[in-house]
Amino acid sequence: MEKIGIGGGCHWCTEGVFQMLRGVAQVDQGFIRSDPPADSWAEGVIVHFDPAIIGLPILIEVHLRTHSPAALASYAAGSKYRSAIYVHDDGQRREAAEAIEALRPAFDTPIDTRILPLRAFKHSDERFRNYYATDPDRPFCRRYIDPKLDLIRREFAGIALPAVPTEPLNRK
Repeated sequence: MEKIGIGGGCHWCTEGVFQMLRGVAQVDQGFIRSDPPADSWAEGVIVHFDPAIIGLPILIEVHLRTHSPAALASYAAGSKYRSAIYVHDDGQRREAAEAIEALRPAFDTPIDTRILPLRAFKHSDERFRNYYATDPDRPFCRRYIDPKLDLIRREFAGIALPAVPTEPLNRK
């Protein structure tokens, strides 16, 4: 298993998106810090994945297509949202940079998703974890998460699960 940090708006949405993918064994929802100026806690997830089933370039494509990679480019101190890929080493940094560069022509707006070192992670309160899976009928889920899951079912059918698991995701 490998793991990568992902930030892109609300971590409830990001968690549900990555829980929907084959090859993802676990998604930890919480807050991530990097180096200055991105050293404030921002919403994000840690995705544990099997690279033999789903590679980092596909995870990055899913990420970029399920949030606005240009609109969430706030890296100012105190920003709660940050479009970012949080890497653990130089190999992941290179692979992420190559994936983003390869995807640029497919987007009408500039991609301002940063590649940052993952320095710290803390979990969300237990009551917010597995947000979509515990009650997909919440108005927030219907309005914001369902359209992202529909996109995954449509555009990534080969790696999409039939539904977000209702039990906490931990498919190692």
